[in-house]
Amino acid sequence: MAELSSKVEDRPYSPIEALKLVKETATAKFDETIEAHIRLGIDPKYTDQQLRTTVALPQGTGQEVRIAVIARGEKVAEAKSSGADLAGEEELVDQISKGEMDFDLLIATPDMMPKVAKLGRVLGPRGLMPNPKAGTVTTELGNAIKEFKAGKLEFRADKAGIVHVRFGKASFSADALLENLKVLQETIDRNKPSGAKGKYWKSMFLTSTMGPSVQVNISELQEIQQEK
Repeated sequence: MAELSSKVEDRPYSPIEALKLVKETATAKFDETIEAHIRLGIDPKYTDQQLRTTVALPQGTGQEVRIAVIARGEKVAEAKSSGADLAGEEELVDQISKGEMDFDLLIATPDMMPKVAKLGRVLGPRGLMPNPKAGTVTTELGNAIKEFKAGKLEFRADKAGIVHVRFGKASFSADALLENLKVLQETIDRNKPSGAKGKYWKSMFLTSTMGPSVQVNISELQEIQQEK
């Protein structure tokens, strides 16, 4: 790790330089996940300074997402035919209440939310509670499953105002990672909380699962024009 860290200078890099360096220092024997850690000038203890939204990464995340759906009747069949890994009614609620959670994302139809709400103790700490803002409380199950399987992600700022988002794999090209990172930056700008005061973007660091962190020049990232 020390040898890899010595390749990284203590300065903000241009976005493409930073991504190339993160890829170069991802030397594990597996395909490392690339993450962004972004410190924002917000205090999430105030409701008008919270950030919770979704981003549809154009290049996907490179990870397979296991999706569970809690619904009723015909909606259970619709979820299964749309590619859900698990789908059910009360029996799935019971399974989850016992701590059986073999999934990465939970979607629920609005009519099942009173039952899902009782699972807050087990779902909350894992960040798995369905939420309308995140697109995980919906009747449009087919669309939601397709989007999340294709690379749509939910993210939020933690208590310290820091956003942690995985946005690709070390095997992705630097250009593909940049495309995802740019869309992430635009999403964070577009969803700036109304109560944010002063400097909104404090810092951005990129890292691979096992590699050192690399600082990004945020203003350079914001200036990049993506081809539409």
